[in-house]
Amino acid sequence: MSALTQNQTYSVGQLTHSIIIYEPSFEGWLSAVYYAYEHKIQHDSALQLIAQDCYIPSLIAQATSVTTDEDKAERVLTKLNKLLGRSGMRNMLWGFLSEKGNIGTTLFQVAKYAIDYPSRSIMQDLGNLNVLELVQTVKSVGREKHRMEAFVRFEHTTDDIYFARVEPDFNVLPLIGEHFRQRYQDQHWAIYDISRGFGIYYDKNQSTPSRPAALQTITNLDDAVLRNPASIHSEYEQRYQKFWQGYFTNVNIKERKNPRLHKQYLPQRYWKYLSEKQVLPNAEHLQKRR
Repeated sequence: MSALTQNQTYSVGQLTHSIIIYEPSFEGWLSAVYYAYEHKIQHDSALQLIAQDCYIPSLIAQATSVTTDEDKAERVLTKLNKLLGRSGMRNMLWGFLSEKGNIGTTLFQVAKYAIDYPSRSIMQDLGNLNVLELVQTVKSVGREKHRMEAFVRFEHTTDDIYFARVEPDFNVLPLIGEHFRQRYQDQHWAIYDISRGFGIYYDKNQSTPSRPAALQTITNLDDAVLRNPASIHSEYEQRYQKFWQGYFTNVNIKERKNPRLHKQYLPQRYWKYLSEKQVLPNAEHLQKRR
């Protein structure tokens, strides 16, 4: 402390962290990595890479915004592909889709580790705290992906489109699209991430006998539809939901109920999009007639 009380001047850069702000896309993050190496600041222990939508301005922090450059991003991607291989790049992408506030920095430290030690299988080195954090994050994203594939509920609309709403903890929509594309090639369907404001759409008319159609990105859906999807339910969907709710109500055995175990396998945060969970306690019309 005595050194700071003397009549000396210090530049702001000596007292603050270095922050690179990137556009919130994987290409944006790759461009930020290129910037760090281009300006030779990769060894700065205080360096942080933060997405624009996660950055909170500070009076004492130095921050530099980097625009996405596809050529530079491609060069970094090619380098990391060579060093990490397919499974390693899968971990990097899945980690990025977690959208954690510090994930940009964690991924940068993992990339730097790979560049500094090109002969090592760095993804196996769980003694490295950044690798460990990434591996744990990827496991969490994988669990959410699996749950989304299991718990998505499509609802048939008057436009003959099977529509589903989701609110995953992580941005797993890019990861689950192929699962549904391979399984529902003979239907029009869409899955919309309400919390992130975008979705994916499959148009069966664009498929061929040998290849399913490509997925399309959708945005700007009618808020009224998102709040009240029942307003566009087809008659078939209304009958199906009544049937399914009746089955779910009557198949239950009260003496064997285990709410704690049920919530463990089917977390409560998914319930609001499951038709069988919308049954009211006084739904006498669904009770078994004896």
